[in-house]
Amino acid sequence: MKIIIIDGQGGKMGKMLVENLKKELPGYALIALGTNSIATASMLKAGADFGATGENPVVFNCHDADIIVGPIGIVVANSLMGEITPPMALAVGQSRAQKILIPVAKCNNTVVGVKDLPLGEYIHLAVRQVKEFIGNQET
Repeated sequence: MKIIIIDGQGGKMGKMLVENLKKELPGYALIALGTNSIATASMLKAGADFGATGENPVVFNCHDADIIVGPIGIVVANSLMGEITPPMALAVGQSRAQKILIPVAKCNNTVVGVKDLPLGEYIHLAVRQVKEFIGNQET
């Protein structure tokens, strides 16, 4: 099972995702893909098994991913203050992977009807979705 976490800027969300996924799913390898080296380093420090930075690792790894987790901006070109390039957004969007997107209302991306929750609660919900998806795949 290829699980990818994508994050940018300071990597806070990715760090929290890695920490919580490692706690809940210790037997699974996590691949941290940062849009910048700070985000990648933050996720690796949090316990990701592998990490890479930039456009090409995102495009390359999304092709055969099973699960991709990150902020909703990873499917919107030029989001995360321009850190998500159009090829990155296209690669995530076209991936056959189950995408678990966290509805962060930044960079002019708002999902109507979504409750405004603290980031920690969104992380908890995302981790639960990953566990449910894996459970459904293994039965």
